[in-house]
Order: sequence, then structure tokens, then C-alpha cells
Amino acid sequence: MSEKYKIYKGGLFFVTLTVVGWIDVFTRREYADEVVQNLNYCIKNKGLQVYSYCLMPSHLHMICSVEDGDLSGVIRDFKSYTAKRILALIESNPTESRKDWLLYLFRFFKQHNTHNKEFQFWQQNNHPIDLTDTTMLQQKINYIEQNPVEAGLVTDAPYYTFSSANSGSGVILAEV
Repeated sequence: MSEKYKIYKGGLFFVTLTVVGWIDVFTRREYADEVVQNLNYCIKNKGLQVYSYCLMPSHLHMICSVEDGDLSGVIRDFKSYTAKRILALIESNPTESRKDWLLYLFRFFKQHNTHNKEFQFWQQNNHPIDLTDTTMLQQKINYIEQNPVEAGLVTDAPYYTFSSANSGSGVILAEV
């Protein structure tokens, strides 16, 4: 594996967690709220520090680190728990019009991964980018916070609910 995509203890990283097939799951508020709740759990209980983030319809961008811990492990646990919770929400949601289609796709993507029992929700790779360069750090913050604007979801970054550009986003942010 390339050294470019390795997480090391004490580092600050730009990571992207992507739903398999780039499926737009987080267009539903309850699924996005679950991600925010689970991020805050990891922040409060696992030492995760999130400096900037944006939850797009099919992926999550973050600049993050872990205080005295293993970022890879925290991300692994976050992805595992969040996937189980969102899949359970989809399965139990009587108003989810895409339920059969979503579950079919998550089963389909599982076929290529022997680690999961029934479904694959997140892509396996996160491609962490080391942010020791302060110029690159600011570029990534700008990229993350402008992502919804560039995608045409909002006209101004602070209007996007699930982003660090919005002061009321709900995620407990660390200071850069």
C-alpha cells in the first residue's frame, strides 16, 4: 500500500467516507442525523477531533485527528456502527419509498466483501491525506465547506445544514 494513504498516530488528516455506489442516502434527515449523533459520540467518548466536515448526500468529508489514540480504529468503529444503525433505520422506516432498492444495492455491494454478513454500506477505503502542510489544510477546509455550493445544493456555504460552515450544524468541532 502506498505511504500516501496511511494514518499515523498524532496526525491530522482529510478523510472521505463514501457510501458504496455513491448512493444518495443522506438526503433523508433521519439518516444524516444518525451520522451527526455518532460523530458526536466518537468525539465525546473516543477522542475524535473534527475540525471541519461536510455530510453530502453520498459521502462524508472530515478533517480530523484523535487525541492519544488510533484514528484508523475510531473511523473503523464509526463506520461499522453507523452502517448498522442506518441500515436498521432504512429497514424499519415505513415511509422509506426507496427501501427495497436501497437494501438490494447494499446486498449487491456486499458480494465483493467477505467481511460483512449481509450488507455493505460504506466503501472500504478512506484515502486519508496527511495535512502537515498548513496551506493544504486551508485548501481542504475551503473544499469541504464549499462542496455543497459547488454541487448546487445551496447558494452559500453557511446555509448547508450538515457542514462546519454552518454554526448550528450539531457536530462538536475542535479548534484548528
